[in-house]
Amino acid sequence: MKRHRFLHKNDDDLDPLNSLTNLFDVAMVFAVALMVALVQHLNVAELLLEKEFTIVKNPGKDDMEIITKKGEEISKYKQNQNLEADPGKPRGKRVGTAYQLDNGEIIYIPE
Repeated sequence: MKRHRFLHKNDDDLDPLNSLTNLFDVAMVFAVALMVALVQHLNVAELLLEKEFTIVKNPGKDDMEIITKKGEEISKYKQNQNLEADPGKPRGKRVGTAYQLDNGEIIYIPE
């Protein structure tokens, strides 16, 4: 039985699809390396490890967003999200009065 195995040619060496298995492995290694480089470049690891942070996207513009993380909770606030809901209604209520003195100090008096 062993003698017959050595006498016959192995057809696996002639199969052109065998090289594709190696290309798949190389592509997987490249994809993982690309993801690691992207995480390091964008500092995403810091966002995942820190317990609390605040990010302001597009500050001072109409599409400004504030993203806050406290513990496990992540909240997102868009600057114009209340304006889009009801543009004719007021968005808050008056809770007090603030006065600015001559020396620049501001005093808040709750109602």
